[in-house]
Amino acid sequence: MPCFPDRVKELRKVRGMTQKQMAGALGITERSYQRYEAENNPNHETLLKIADYFDVSIDYLVGRSDNPERR
Repeated sequence: MPCFPDRVKELRKVRGMTQKQMAGALGITERSYQRYEAENNPNHETLLKIADYFDVSIDYLVGRSDNPERR
């Protein structure tokens, strides 16, 4: 099952966004965003922002579900 870095990278690419654009949309530094795609999980607040931005569930982002839809 994919983990957070895989999921967030895939979602960003589907939207045709760069890492810099994604960081700007989330209000974080580009370097922080790069770390999320590399290995680190974001803090709770940023995880919520990412889920809201892509309109997906947190369970999908963290690999607990293959269904991206929110309940």
